[in-house]
Amino acid sequence: MANLKQADLRNRLLLALAPEDFLALAPALRFETILLRQVLISANTPIKTVYFVEDGIVSVTTDAPSGRVEIGLLGREALVGAAPIMLGDDRSPHTHFIQAAGHALSIDACALLAMAEVRPALRLLLLRYTQAQSVQTAQTAFANARGNTPTRLARWLLMCHDRIDGDAITVTQEFMSLMLGVERPGVTAALIALEKDGLVRKRRGAVEILDREGLLDRAGDTYGLAEIEYARLIEGNTAPEL
Repeated sequence: MANLKQADLRNRLLLALAPEDFLALAPALRFETILLRQVLISANTPIKTVYFVEDGIVSVTTDAPSGRVEIGLLGREALVGAAPIMLGDDRSPHTHFIQAAGHALSIDACALLAMAEVRPALRLLLLRYTQAQSVQTAQTAFANARGNTPTRLARWLLMCHDRIDGDAITVTQEFMSLMLGVERPGVTAALIALEKDGLVRKRRGAVEILDREGLLDRAGDTYGLAEIEYARLIEGNTAPEL
């Protein structure tokens, strides 16, 4: 993409690239608008394009006859489709779709792989990102096993909050129920509990974050590890602020 300046971008992976690697990558990048509910990567389908998210939120879900459950949440820290491509596969068993509309810089998967073959620093960064993404998935499993619904909802809201501007998360209770794999009455009760404690405010089709520190306390050790690992692996920050 012509005239693309690294300093103007918001994607944390692209910002972490060495300037010479970014300049080599830039001509292959395409600016795209990503739309609500748009599927970027379909399950079990060859991945032709990957996406550096500039703004917006991408949900990674496992889809089964019993229903859909979210296993990953991606935003401006992410390269959507990185893991299978960097690990020698051409597809994912998971669906990647837009939870909050925004923008991304897309690149052909084959072009990215070719660039990574001749630029070791780029390849290392993307492999480190793949590791960071696996930590998030593992932390989601931990949260699902050890956290009650208010705790899991607090973590999910914090992760969404990390990936937006402002404090209002556009989301319905029905969607939260789907993503958390919890019946809607359970999500409603969890939201009421968080609102009663002054942590959030329910709006029609949205949740407003009122007290992030309080949400951090409620999420406990279900939130934070993946964020710390990302900052360490990608940005060299050993003591990130959460």
